[in-house]
Amino acid sequence: MSFGARALIRLGAIRDNFQTIKERSHGARMMAVIKANAYGHGLLPVARCLAGADCFAVARLGEAADLREAGIDTPIALPGGVFSETDLGKALDLELQLGVHTESQLAWLEQFGQADATIWLKIDTGMNRLGFPPHDAPTLIDRLQNCSAVGDLRVMTHLANADNVQDDTTALQIGQFRKIVDAFDGHISIANSAGILGWEKDLDVFAEHRSNGRLWVRPGLALYGISPLADQCGADLGLRPAMRFESRLIAIKALGKGETVGYGGTWRSGRDTVLGIVAAGYGDGYSRFIPAGSPVLVNDRRVKIAGLVSMDLTAVDLGPAATEQIGDPVLLWGDELPVEEVAKHAGTIPYQLVCGITNREESVYED
Repeated sequence: MSFGARALIRLGAIRDNFQTIKERSHGARMMAVIKANAYGHGLLPVARCLAGADCFAVARLGEAADLREAGIDTPIALPGGVFSETDLGKALDLELQLGVHTESQLAWLEQFGQADATIWLKIDTGMNRLGFPPHDAPTLIDRLQNCSAVGDLRVMTHLANADNVQDDTTALQIGQFRKIVDAFDGHISIANSAGILGWEKDLDVFAEHRSNGRLWVRPGLALYGISPLADQCGADLGLRPAMRFESRLIAIKALGKGETVGYGGTWRSGRDTVLGIVAAGYGDGYSRFIPAGSPVLVNDRRVKIAGLVSMDLTAVDLGPAATEQIGDPVLLWGDELPVEEVAKHAGTIPYQLVCGITNREESVYED
C-alpha cells in the first residue's frame, strides 16, 4: 500500500477522449499535443496509447528525442521550432516537423541545403506571442516554397481566447487566418482544444481544407479529460478525466476549539473537531496555493483543508463525528472532484496543477 500522493492515469480514458475529439473535428487530422510530459500524464505511456494520432506535438527537442529513442515512429511536430543551426540538423535527423516563426529560423533553413523538411509557418493572428504578422504571409510562403530544405510547407496559427465563447477575438482570428489560407493549397492548422470544442461551427469555413485532408486540429488539455472552456468541467463536454491524484491519511488527531493548524497558524478551528493529516503537499505537486477551505474527498466524503499546504503534508478538518482511520483513501482531484474545481480554489488553471505532478511516488497506469 502506497502512503504517498500519486497519480493514477487511465489510458483508456485518454483513448476515449481522443475519439470524442476526433468525432467533434469532423474528419480533421489529429495532432495530439503531449508536451510537458503529456500534461503530467506521462510522455511515453500516452504516446503509446494514442496509436491513432496523425502526429504528436511537443515543445522541446529533448521530448522529441525521447519519443524517437523509445521507438515512436509517428510523425512529431515541434511547433516552436529550433533555436540554433545545430539543433536544426538534429531535428531534421529525427524527421521532425518544424515550426518557423522568426527570421533566424527561416534563414537557417535557407542556408541548410537540400532536405525534405515539413515546415509549419506560424502566423500571429492575435496571440501576440510567436509568429509572423499576417501581412508578411505571402512573402514568407513564397520564400519557403522556394527553399531547397523544405519538402512540405504548412501554415498554422494559435487561438488566444477560444476558452471564452462570448469573446469575439476567436471569430476575428478565424476570419484573418481564412484570408491567408484561402488561396493556399497546403495543410493548415488553427484549432486547439478550446477551438475544437467551443468553435465547432465556426471552423466550417475551412471545410474545403478539411474535405481534402488538409485541416489539422491540435487537441491538448481535452485529451486528458479536462475542459478547455471556462466554467465547465470535462464531463460537461463528454470527456473522461484521465488522472486521479490520490493519497491516504497518515495521522488522525483531536483538535480543540481555538487551536491553530500549520505554519504560521493561519487557520484556527471554530469548534472541537478531528484533524486528518494527508500524505500530500507541494513536493508532490499539490500546490501551496490551494487554500484552506478547499475540498478534498476522504472515503468519498467532502472535507476541507485546514491551514497551509506544506511540502509533504496537508491537514483536513474531518469534523467532530469523524470515524476515519489511518490509511483511508484521499482523493485530491479526479472524477468526483474535478481538477477544474480545485484550480478555481487555487486561483489558477487546471493545466498548472496536472503539469505540476512531481512523481515522488511513481504514477500508476491502467487501461
